Amino acid sequence: MARIIGGIGSSHVPTIAVAYDKGKQNDPAWAPLFDGYKPVAAWLAEKQADVLVFFYNDHCTTFFFDMYPTFALGVGERFPIADEGAGLRNLPAIRGNVDFQAHMAECLVNDEFDITVFQDKPIDHGCASPLPLLWPHQPDWPGSVVPIAINVLQYPLPTARRCYRLGQAVRRAVESYPEDLKVVVVGTGGLSHQIHGERTGFNNTEWDLEFLRLLEEDPEALMRMTHADYVRLGGAESVEQIMWLAMRGALGSGPVRKLHQNYYLATTTAMTVVLYEEGAPVAAQPGQAATAAA
Repeated sequence: MARIIGGIGSSHVPTIAVAYDKGKQNDPAWAPLFDGYKPVAAWLAEKQADVLVFFYNDHCTTFFFDMYPTFALGVGERFPIADEGAGLRNLPAIRGNVDFQAHMAECLVNDEFDITVFQDKPIDHGCASPLPLLWPHQPDWPGSVVPIAINVLQYPLPTARRCYRLGQAVRRAVESYPEDLKVVVVGTGGLSHQIHGERTGFNNTEWDLEFLRLLEEDPEALMRMTHADYVRLGGAESVEQIMWLAMRGALGSGPVRKLHQNYYLATTTAMTVVLYEEGAPVAAQPGQAATAAA
């Protein structure tokens, strides 16, 4: 039986991809970001994860406002990585697992999620920006990706609770798949940021850290929040945080254990990565930080 072995929350800032492609991993301005992903990449390598389920949003690369689905799942052997204006990236196309993806699509529909299914469509920075920081890619990715796009652009958006329930449905789909696959769920986007209007450049570190605490300890509080609450606290684009709740929902209703957290605010949004496993949290020793933070 397939099983979920952990969850990752990650920013998907497009400039991460540009910096990565230009080899800026050791640049003083970028090293705190890239170093923050190394423990997560090491954990994935140690666990030998077979599949990453990516909850992300498409930034009008594949979908547009004339037809933007609430939830869309990719089914295909390969997905090209989109050229978003900086040129084609020197990365292999993202691998798929058609049998597993098709199983998930059928399960989600039977679980009363009316999923749009797409094939052969490019994947943009919502998924492709953090992916090479998590997995090696030469000569190819070590496993497959299930891309699940969530509408956080065109209102009406799905609620935070609906995203959490999507994660729960994904868990049921994973656990009903007969092959022994190790699956990691990834929620991307945010945290606080706004890139247009009067509050352009807005950030709220206090809220970012509180969101991360609630995500770990009290996701129900985040599910009660409206989109307006997220926008007020974190800026217009921070509504992307509801995609992290899909990841959290897939981790089950019990407690989770945070293994690593890195928070680095250098540009328009905090570049954040956090890693969870299921299980009771481990208490920090006196004088020892519970998480890593840049």
